[in-house]
Amino acid sequence: MNRAGAATATVLVGLGALHVAWGLGSAFPVGDRTDLADAVAGTDRFPGRTESFAVAGLLGAAATVVAGPSLVPRRLTALGRLGVAAVLGTRGVLGLTNRTGQVVGWTTSPRFDRLDRRYYGPLCLALATGALATRR
Repeated sequence: MNRAGAATATVLVGLGALHVAWGLGSAFPVGDRTDLADAVAGTDRFPGRTESFAVAGLLGAAATVVAGPSLVPRRLTALGRLGVAAVLGTRGVLGLTNRTGQVVGWTTSPRFDRLDRRYYGPLCLALATGALATRR
């Protein structure tokens, strides 16, 4: 695995761990769960444990695909990386264009929209690029 793959997989694992912590009740990196809900979901109530753990699982699976397990055929790994890049790239574009609220099923807060454009969208695009740049 090259540096792009290692860095991308590491960030995905870290984000997955953060979602596990949120599922267990943490409000990191802000003061309380209401503030966290506004910052990361754009709502006044944080998504439940099931949703947090589901996102953590998807991020872990994405990290595994990007890391390129040797037991998976090369073509399947490449297809998986394309899928990871497509999902993250779509999420990134939605964030940069302030359209995340149109696909999540609720109206997002102005704070979330600002953070989405400034941080979440660009991070997703960087991770998508890292997934595409990964070689085995």
